Amino acid sequence: MSIKGKNILLCVTGGIAAYKACDLTSKLTKAGADVHVIMTSSAKAFVSPVTFQALSRNPVHDDVFTEKVPHQIAHIDLADKADLVLVAPATANVIGKLANGLADEMVLATVLATQAPVWIAPAMNVNMYQHPAVKRNMTILNDMGMAIIESGEGNLACGWTGKGRLAEPEEMVARITSYFGTENSGLQGKNVLITAGSTREALDPVRFFSNRSTGRMGYALAQAAREAGADVTLISGPTSLAAPEDVDIVRVTTALEMYDAVLNRFDTADVVIKSAAVADYRPDEVSEHKIKKHDDDMVVRMVRNPDIAAALGQKKTNQFLVGFAAETQDIETAARQKMANKQLDMVVANNVAADDAGFATDTNRVIIFTQDGQKRAMELMSKTDVAAQIIGDISKLFTGDGSSS
Repeated sequence: MSIKGKNILLCVTGGIAAYKACDLTSKLTKAGADVHVIMTSSAKAFVSPVTFQALSRNPVHDDVFTEKVPHQIAHIDLADKADLVLVAPATANVIGKLANGLADEMVLATVLATQAPVWIAPAMNVNMYQHPAVKRNMTILNDMGMAIIESGEGNLACGWTGKGRLAEPEEMVARITSYFGTENSGLQGKNVLITAGSTREALDPVRFFSNRSTGRMGYALAQAAREAGADVTLISGPTSLAAPEDVDIVRVTTALEMYDAVLNRFDTADVVIKSAAVADYRPDEVSEHKIKKHDDDMVVRMVRNPDIAAALGQKKTNQFLVGFAAETQDIETAARQKMANKQLDMVVANNVAADDAGFATDTNRVIIFTQDGQKRAMELMSKTDVAAQIIGDISKLFTGDGSSS
């Protein structure tokens, strides 16, 4: 995968994280991209345009009324030539203006004028990031088709600790590289079936058994597979997440419903990624009415749900099967046993007992195991970037182009 020759339009807005945009510009340029930078007036209070000009080797634009080339409307020309527009850092102010179609800065006017993909990388104080208005505006941008590169968590320049850090430059470069790798992706035009989230097994009309899975990893995989050119079907348990763009989503609730949904679509799938946390057991009896509390102990008899991954392993012909192993101990042993017992081609394992990985987190730390005996341990990174790495490995192995080592 390469970004050599790709025209990247980097829009820098006014936050302290603008210094990271310098590193991002350098890394993109060294990777062969043609980087053009537009700065807001506030961004220039943090970093000089001369810095970006030196790093990108291109003129820096900051005024919609100043045309550096005669007879050329700069913001339209930049918008037309861009292969990708990246707003990094994106402040709460600029996010709000974009969500409402305002264009009082060159950055805003250019983003409105482009037909290229637009990615937004927010950076701000944790309380601003969590404010309902900011969250609403990011949802609006996402609904418009703009991709949101989630902020990281950690110590912020304002002194607070929490979510709001600009994604690291190397993570953004990796994601951009993965995106443009679609042209040569082994998954281009392939049917990829992904399961995500938890299932719910009813006890009565009020109560159910479930687990801590939020579906974030599976949804990130669906987005990454779509960006790799695949036709994606996402079979999702209950979740509050918005469906990824251009993905066929099938919503289910119980393990039996997920089993039927997967098996009914398996024959036409080229790749199946089982990232859902499916309940192993369900109550033997479901009460028609709410069960009232009483003085005695309550015993619920549970019966086994069908093992979807094992069923696929027995049924597969030429499909590439990927399973997930959410463990708390002996991770490698459990992952390799799961791969052998269920005839999987790859297993992605992680320690769900860790505070910064597993269920209900924005980050993950996984180990990828493959049938050829290879093992690749990945550092802690956002689930979006983990998904891009996993899809990249699947693409290579699916076409016989490489291993996960």
